[in-house]
Amino acid sequence: MTLKLIYPALAQILWTFIVLGIVFVRRRRAFLDKAVSPADVAVSTERYPEPARLAAANYTNQFEAPVLFFALIMVAMEVGAVGTLMAVLAWLFVLSRVVHTFVHVGSNRLHLRAIVFGLGIACLVCMWISILTTML
Repeated sequence: MTLKLIYPALAQILWTFIVLGIVFVRRRRAFLDKAVSPADVAVSTERYPEPARLAAANYTNQFEAPVLFFALIMVAMEVGAVGTLMAVLAWLFVLSRVVHTFVHVGSNRLHLRAIVFGLGIACLVCMWISILTTML
């Protein structure tokens, strides 16, 4: 049933909106605290305080590896690779993106962030392999 894969895809989209909300809140806080003025960030966002820049960087990340995720979801649905394993891998990928965000906008411990990112990529590779084995 393809709905198994629609739910994690929708969850990833929701998470992207949530991260955008974090960016908005942090940028608004920067203006309210007078850490930046509109003129400071009219051309470049480099002058925002670090918490706002981290949130914006994470928002950008939501359009990198997740692009592969959405492509894999669509291909899996097209070829019928929609079993439980694929659904579990999809949910694990979404979970990895959520954890990655908490690390990125929180402690920003690069080593931990890299591990979480790597686990998400491993999920994508396993999804790709699962699709290939379904097609063979």
